[in-house]
Amino acid sequence: MLYVENLRKIYGEGTRTAFEAVGDVTFEVTERELVTIVGPSGAGKTTVLKCLAGLLPPTSGTVVLDGEPVEEPPEKMALVFQDYSRSLYPWMTVEQNVEFPLRHRRPGTRELATLVDETLTSVGLDGVGKKYPWQLSGGMQQRVAIARALAYQPEILLMDEPFASVDAQTRADLEDLVLELRTRYGITVVLVTHDIDEAVYLSDRVVILSPSPTTVAEIVDVGLPDPRDQVATKELPEFAHLRGYVWRSIKRPEAPSPTSP
Repeated sequence: MLYVENLRKIYGEGTRTAFEAVGDVTFEVTERELVTIVGPSGAGKTTVLKCLAGLLPPTSGTVVLDGEPVEEPPEKMALVFQDYSRSLYPWMTVEQNVEFPLRHRRPGTRELATLVDETLTSVGLDGVGKKYPWQLSGGMQQRVAIARALAYQPEILLMDEPFASVDAQTRADLEDLVLELRTRYGITVVLVTHDIDEAVYLSDRVVILSPSPTTVAEIVDVGLPDPRDQVATKELPEFAHLRGYVWRSIKRPEAPSPTSP
């Protein structure tokens, strides 16, 4: 569904301060798969995601979605940012925030209201549509951001460290929400995270990036049983092994564990 080939990004190309953030990244994502991208701090994870979303032009290489090169934000894609306080409009109600990206599609008033209500209900926010984002907790605000992306009805959802700004319990709830919504809506998900436990818990596969200039150090198949559970899954020996393996691959990419999962 999504194919990334030889992606490279140089900031300030041709200047004395040019910086090669992404060296050569190649990977693919199949339909309805959940893939997480991890790597050391400064590895260019967000840069890669912005190139996938068409928000940042690569210096070279290609991003292809359903056979079409991505040169601008595609209609089939939605993006959830890390900082919900900046991605939601504080002067709009929750309903208006969810409606906003749908306006160019010009749905009927009744159809739009039904879609917004159904989407808010799917993320556990029924009854809060008339409130403003600043009246909600951080976790609820991020649910609004997820609802807005889902109401857009994308085929692929990109998420940039979407749970980094919430507490541990809320983070666990939102992780389970993403798994539930992925099953319900049949969408493909690519998620950037710095949390190794989160990457292993959520993923079908984990793409491990090297330090900058970034390359793909390794792609790890997860293979944990479904459905996932915050307690039962994380108590599995396989989970502990995968978590340790990914951690070692990030911290010592030049000498990963000899026993690949």
